[in-house]
Amino acid sequence: IMRLLAPQARVRGSIRFAGEELLSATEERMRKLRGRAMTMIFQEPMTALNPLMRVGDQVAEAILAHESVSGRDAWTRAVAALDEVAIPNPSSRARDYPHQLSGGQRQRVMIAMAIVNRPQLLIADEPTTALDVTVQAQILDLLARLREKFSLSMLFISHDLGVVSQVADRIAVMYRGQIVESGAARQVFTAPAHQYTQGLLNAIPTLHSNREQALAMVEARQYSDLPLKEVEQGHWARV
Repeated sequence: IMRLLAPQARVRGSIRFAGEELLSATEERMRKLRGRAMTMIFQEPMTALNPLMRVGDQVAEAILAHESVSGRDAWTRAVAALDEVAIPNPSSRARDYPHQLSGGQRQRVMIAMAIVNRPQLLIADEPTTALDVTVQAQILDLLARLREKFSLSMLFISHDLGVVSQVADRIAVMYRGQIVESGAARQVFTAPAHQYTQGLLNAIPTLHSNREQALAMVEARQYSDLPLKEVEQGHWARV
């Protein structure tokens, strides 16, 4: 969607954003869309943030890349964005470098950069994987609040089905780069139609699991030859 793949990557099909075909869009057009209409939160903020820049400057840079405003105005908006994502003492912390912040605070900075230009689409790529459970819950609550406040569409990428169950309205299950099942979260979790989805759900340990019995295994196989079929309204699977 963001067109950030390596030059040798091969992409087929169609990606439409607000009615616009992205695969045929020029790089100049994509630069205008990235960071403004569509933004992304990466998995590891320590590698995504510039270690040589103050975090406030990095948020302000996202504004200056798309708007003709003064540096002072961009800085003021950057501090406001840090406050929006619940970073304490945002005016002071804006002058810190990434290594001076905790993992959770760095991820909040990434979120501030993502929402400061009020995008239509926010892509969150495993945004809580590197965080402990308590901070993970706080970040998920923050994303839910921002999604509601700014009417964001959010594409949440995760391997954690527990997290997915908390944030998703609709789910697309992927295997070897292809969607094998998609539908409303309720449909996929309560009546999984594809055997890969079934295997993933059966592999989750529960309080009632038999500790002497091995968890379910997911058999590796190729499903690309199977067409997507509608198993119930709005619920599709390769079966």
